[in-house]
Amino acid sequence: MNFLEFAVWGAYLTCMGAYLAGHGMGGQIGYFYAVQGFVSLFMPALVGIVADRYVQAQRVYSGCHLIAGVFMLLSGWYAMSSGDAVEFGTLFTLYTISVAFYMPTIGLANSVAFTALNGAGLDTVKAFPPIRVFGTVGFICSMLFVDFAGFQNNYNQFLVSGALSILLCLYALTLPSCPVSKADGKSRSMVDVLGLRAFTLFKDKRMAVFFIFSMLLGVSLQITNGFANPFIQSFGAVKEFADTFAVQHANALISLSQMSETLCILLIPFCMKRFGIKNVMLIAMVAWVLRFGLFGLGNPSDGVWMFVLSMIVYGVAFDFFNVSGALYVDQVTDSSIRSSAQGLFMIMTNGIGATAGTLIAQQVVNHFVYSQSDAMAQVGGWSTTWLIFAGYALVVAALFAIIFKNPVKVER
Repeated sequence: MNFLEFAVWGAYLTCMGAYLAGHGMGGQIGYFYAVQGFVSLFMPALVGIVADRYVQAQRVYSGCHLIAGVFMLLSGWYAMSSGDAVEFGTLFTLYTISVAFYMPTIGLANSVAFTALNGAGLDTVKAFPPIRVFGTVGFICSMLFVDFAGFQNNYNQFLVSGALSILLCLYALTLPSCPVSKADGKSRSMVDVLGLRAFTLFKDKRMAVFFIFSMLLGVSLQITNGFANPFIQSFGAVKEFADTFAVQHANALISLSQMSETLCILLIPFCMKRFGIKNVMLIAMVAWVLRFGLFGLGNPSDGVWMFVLSMIVYGVAFDFFNVSGALYVDQVTDSSIRSSAQGLFMIMTNGIGATAGTLIAQQVVNHFVYSQSDAMAQVGGWSTTWLIFAGYALVVAALFAIIFKNPVKVER
């Protein structure tokens, strides 16, 4: 399940920006990535309510992938039939419907996995990361396939993603059954009826602070997914860098980020128990500073080692935040609102945080990069842009270290 879940995403997430930039939509890349965050404001929570209260989670999961897959295939078909005349409005609409049903599946996948593991009497902190690592493997395989098949700059990336989503739709029907929360005959409040109990977590100051910083860190999540590939390929306009491996195979280079994830995920059980959620999330924030800063200082030639190091620290930046955060939410919430609570975590990170972050990042990129006509000026603009992002991540890390106090230790 995890392999296919993230293979669907990996087919286009890191190279869609390059396709858009190559078809006159470089200044609109941010909208395609921001809409993932926008739909995460409400879709994961709504779908989580259905999975908690009305329909078994694995069946909801299958249905979401069916719709997501169909509309991603339609996106690819439209891009293929339109060629260089592809229009932003049509492609964006089809793509938006697809991601609106894909984004909830990330939280649902966690919910299905945690339910199965708990049902087997296993410790999710120990058992889940080795399973989740297969999601990263799937993402990598999908990225590399798209790169070496020559799809990273064309519409085929959408077709690959759509086909994988349909395959997962069918496979999900074989997953373990996830029981829904039945009414027990007792009087229930409107909050219970609507499945909004997860939002009451904000009454707890500690959890409120956790979710707020999840949102602030979520700002960083989609920036490199949207802009790393077009950034690296932009060096191709400079003769000195045009024939380097990094420029010719940007997606393959970026896949080192996901390879790093496979190792970092396995460190999470040890780090969560040894250092606690605060220090694990703080490590993730510092890693985001390095992720952006190394991009701003490196190049595809003698500075390619900085790109490689940036890819390596990404595993810490992404996993120590996303996976640890999901585990933390699972540990501190009641099983009856598990899917809703995971949906709320998605709202704060991939919803509010990622939407704001991607839209703001697009404006920064437009100002420093796409406003320039000279290739070297654009490269310089990219460097300034990445250093601005690094500065933001540093400020968030400093505030988190000061404000986030005495979190619950995640252990059984």
